[in-house]
Amino acid sequence: MAAKHIMVLRFSALGDVAMCLPVLRCLVQTYPELRITVVTRKRFAPIFTELPNTAVFSPDFSVTHKGVTGLYRLYKSLLAQQPNAIADLHNVLRTKILRSYFAPRFWIRKAVLNKGRKAKKQLTRARQKTLVPLVPQVHRYAQVFERLGLPISLDSHEFPPKPICPNTAALNPDQNRKWVGVAPFAAHTGKQYPLDLMQKVVAFLQQEYQVILFGFGREERAQLDVWAKAYKHVVNATSVYAFDAELRLIAQLDLMISMDSANGHLAANYNVPVISLWGATHPCLGFAPFGQANTNSLAADRQQYPFLPTAVYGNKIRRGYEDAMRTIDPRTVIELALELLGKT
Repeated sequence: MAAKHIMVLRFSALGDVAMCLPVLRCLVQTYPELRITVVTRKRFAPIFTELPNTAVFSPDFSVTHKGVTGLYRLYKSLLAQQPNAIADLHNVLRTKILRSYFAPRFWIRKAVLNKGRKAKKQLTRARQKTLVPLVPQVHRYAQVFERLGLPISLDSHEFPPKPICPNTAALNPDQNRKWVGVAPFAAHTGKQYPLDLMQKVVAFLQQEYQVILFGFGREERAQLDVWAKAYKHVVNATSVYAFDAELRLIAQLDLMISMDSANGHLAANYNVPVISLWGATHPCLGFAPFGQANTNSLAADRQQYPFLPTAVYGNKIRRGYEDAMRTIDPRTVIELALELLGKT
């Protein structure tokens, strides 16, 4: 295959961007002569720094690349880099407009993500249904490159060596204990395990392990500071590190406990065992963290809440389903954590 330059479009959200990494690892491993430009938000750039022959182009959707005119400017900037192919891993209005600008350039191959919207709609419809696992998101990403003539096998994926741990003086975690990351928040309440139940998990695990809390922003930090002050072996990493350093900290964990959210995907990218908790969503929809055993996903009880899952992204909660995640017993989370930590 002749050397190629491929543009990969995936703007947001963080979890979906993170899921691109295992696929791109396989891509550069299979085609070492390939040059890649990942077009994504600037704050996500550290996710891809490990990849050889890979650059990140960060649009400014607030000013320079805002609106249709701004997208045309983005198109001109990307075209100037002379890509041979466009891989649209997002398939939203912005990327559709961009693809329309590239359409007359017939020599630039183009392929787009198949989101499987119809199948996902069937699995989230308001009636009882049999859950059939859909194509995982990482495989949908891989299919885009296959349509560009760049087939890859995710079975050949290899994790790189762990990055160097950042300076942990600000946290002062116990170096003689195994580290357990806990990310108790999610973008939507339908995906968030009740904090009083998660506190029970944290309180138990910190007796023998170092618990490191992860969140985003000032409000989440304030809530997690309460736990960090209450328990001797709990520290709060929220807003302590720049994103690149936080990724390196996550890579050092022995276990991550997260919602159906970005932190689980970030940890999985470094071969960290991940326990993921599912409420309004469900792992059968294809968004489970990469490379994790199915038993690492703990979902709300569908016998008590038979219409689950009710949403692909967790943004829709059926009336009466507000407490669905309370059916995940904290003891179940703790027992699985102990198993993965080698305690049982």
